[in-house]
Amino acid sequence: MAKPKFDGVIQAVRYDEQGQILWVRGFLRRGPIWSDHVQLNRQELIDKINSGLLLMTGERIPYLGSTFETSNPVKVVKVDQEEILVAGDGEAKTDSLEGVPLI
Repeated sequence: MAKPKFDGVIQAVRYDEQGQILWVRGFLRRGPIWSDHVQLNRQELIDKINSGLLLMTGERIPYLGSTFETSNPVKVVKVDQEEILVAGDGEAKTDSLEGVPLI
C-alpha cells in the first residue's frame, strides 16, 4: 500500500473568544500506521507545520481504519507579524479552519 501524502488529519477545532485556536483533535501518522485521537494546542500545531509536517482537514472514514477523506491543507501564514492558521481559500485575519467542525 502506498504511503499517504500527508502526515496528519485535523478532525475538530476549538476557538477562543478572539478567534484563535485553543486546540484541535485529529490523527497523526506514525510510520505505516495512524494514532488514535490526539489533542494538540495551538503552539504544538504551529510547531508541527513549521517542522515540515503536512496536516490536512478531514475525517476518518468509518470502518476503514487508516482511510481518510481530506479536503484542505493547514498552513501557517504571517499577518501583521503574527502567525495565524488557515485552511481553505478564504482571506482570514484570525485562525480559520474552513469546514472543520467546532467542539
